[in-house]
Amino acid sequence: MAAARQKVVIVGAGFGGLAAAHALAKTDADVTLIDRRNHHLFQPLLYQVATAGLAPTQIASPIRMILRRHRNLHIELDEVSGVDLEGRCVLLGGRRIAYDQLILATGATHAYFGRDDWAAHAPGLKSLEDALGLRRRVLLALESAELDMDPAARDRLLTFVVVGGGPTGVELAGAIAELTRRALACDFRRIRGQRARILLIDGGPRVLSTFCPSLSAYAKAALEKLGVELMLGRPVGHCDEGGVTVGDLRIDAANVIWAAGVQASPAGRWLEAETDRAGRVFVEKDLTLPGRSEVFLVGDCASVRDGTGAAVPGVAPAAKQAGAYAAAVIAARMAGRPAPGPFRYRNLGSLATIGRQAAVADLGRIKLTGFPAWLFWCAAHVWFLIGFRNRLQVVLDWVWSYLTFERGARLVFEAVTRGREPAIRVASPSAEARIA
Repeated sequence: MAAARQKVVIVGAGFGGLAAAHALAKTDADVTLIDRRNHHLFQPLLYQVATAGLAPTQIASPIRMILRRHRNLHIELDEVSGVDLEGRCVLLGGRRIAYDQLILATGATHAYFGRDDWAAHAPGLKSLEDALGLRRRVLLALESAELDMDPAARDRLLTFVVVGGGPTGVELAGAIAELTRRALACDFRRIRGQRARILLIDGGPRVLSTFCPSLSAYAKAALEKLGVELMLGRPVGHCDEGGVTVGDLRIDAANVIWAAGVQASPAGRWLEAETDRAGRVFVEKDLTLPGRSEVFLVGDCASVRDGTGAAVPGVAPAAKQAGAYAAAVIAARMAGRPAPGPFRYRNLGSLATIGRQAAVADLGRIKLTGFPAWLFWCAAHVWFLIGFRNRLQVVLDWVWSYLTFERGARLVFEAVTRGREPAIRVASPSAEARIA
């Protein structure tokens, strides 16, 4: 009698989950991929959607389209509520999906360090909904400043605070500076000649703290050249609808954007497992849950040290390598072969862009800054996008933006005009534009 086919369940269609799904397509297993969204998102370019550089469809692709050629793969659009380890089932509300092998690649969300009430006033950037909300806030702030004749109110609308000096914060601050500089110079009348105030706040001593000091210093100088004010070594003490407080200094701002940290998904709670401070589950050297060799965790939900003992960073290449590794272990088990050795992360380098022709690239022994780093950043991000169409569209948009300084995705939806006086509310990403 033939042995029953193995049931492999993958939770999450991010970089790690997709890598595992592609690898398992070559095996004799029934694979189920579960995600609460129907698309895979290329998160490294999410900030470009938030700053009107790219359209959402250029950095996202339907999961079913990506995986449609894999005949042994079934896709479920649903939200996981827990895992029954003893029964070997994934819980989806009232439904249960059985597994023989489970890969959790559930990613991470924003971390407010115990101040979750700040989320309503300082949205983060992890999804397309976040990006579109931020784009709307930024563009409506400019529109409202054009209507509002009160100088204090106008200054508040033209003040943008980015909290967090990592790659996301640096890229956001630089992109907002370039967007507002061009828009205020060319597209508005009453506020033409004014300069938006962009502040980047971080509690650490330097931006891009995971990069070497020389690249960090270059990024700082490039941001300052764009007009970004840096407040380093001074964490945010309070955040509300009107702005932020840093030490004894109050900063009134209509837009506060959070890029200061991440918190892992609820996978640790589902498994009742030991986690680090960010909620990442401690795993074995083969990425399995201690005591549960059939459960793998990859990407931002796992606290991983590779075969050399080094901590694995929460970046897309690491998630892709971990997903492919977990699939390789499962394939080896099914084939009766020895499993691969401990997971080893191959560091492909770190990249961050600050603005037009300004970027940093840490490729190990090779360090790049300026235009060469910017070209390398562009090429790397286009290469890792999914689908030829998306790659072509992004390249064309970037070339057009480079030649003309224009950003083509500056649309605001659901703006309602009801009278004469301006009162555009931009306190939360879901707030509607109102003229009352």
